[in-house]
Amino acid sequence: MIGRLCVYITIGLLLLSAGGCMVAESTYLKKVEEVDGVSKERALLQQTYTKLVEENSGLKARYSRLVEDAAALAADKKQLEGLLRAKSDILSKNVSELRQQVAELKVENSKLNDDVSELQKAKEEKGKEISGTYEQLLADMKSEIARGEVTISELKGKLTVALEASILFDSGKTEVTPEGVGILNKLVETLKSVKDKSIRIEGHTDMVQITGGLARTFPTNWELSAARAVTVTRLLQDQGVDPRCLSATAFADQKPVADNGTKEGRAKNRRIEITLVAKD
Repeated sequence: MIGRLCVYITIGLLLLSAGGCMVAESTYLKKVEEVDGVSKERALLQQTYTKLVEENSGLKARYSRLVEDAAALAADKKQLEGLLRAKSDILSKNVSELRQQVAELKVENSKLNDDVSELQKAKEEKGKEISGTYEQLLADMKSEIARGEVTISELKGKLTVALEASILFDSGKTEVTPEGVGILNKLVETLKSVKDKSIRIEGHTDMVQITGGLARTFPTNWELSAARAVTVTRLLQDQGVDPRCLSATAFADQKPVADNGTKEGRAKNRRIEITLVAKD
């Protein structure tokens, strides 16, 4: 019995020993697995930590730049506020000056409107005066106009009386004939009433060149047209027309009004024009 009991005990101890080894191995494997898991977790945590450190460094750099930008913006803002205040002061001054100028311009414009009104009235009066002079000259020269020897025109304040040379001068002469003096005398009273116009006496010829003995006195049509214009001017002065209003001008054949190729045209071009124009 005792021998069997020993056997049983021995067997039991062996079994217990074997079971204990099995339990230790299982625990070891479990611990190994736990260590591997912790190592992997540590590695992941290390990677995460490294990444977070990098992000932190980047954020610090970004923060630093933002702080610098904010400081620069604050400085710019301060400078802009100063500029805006200066601009505002300047604009306020300009507005004040412009208001003053507008007020002055209104006063000036009011005066100018008054002046324009007065000038318009004066212009209308002058227009009436010119029209009156025109009507009077038409009446003075009625018969000569009817015969086609005189034409009277009015354009833009310029009044012109054109007299054919044949009713004032003999051919090639510069002295006004008695009949010519009578014709000019018809104009004298009307011309004497003109005070604010220049009375310009213009001599015109045809294009036929002067020849023969007459050329010794008048080498060209310039001399002939000038002499005739001066003669008429002196006659008007002698009859009482204000000499300060008178002037004589020669145009020779440079301003024809008709065809020099025909006898009638040349007769029209040989003329004296008495022109009333505004004084310079």
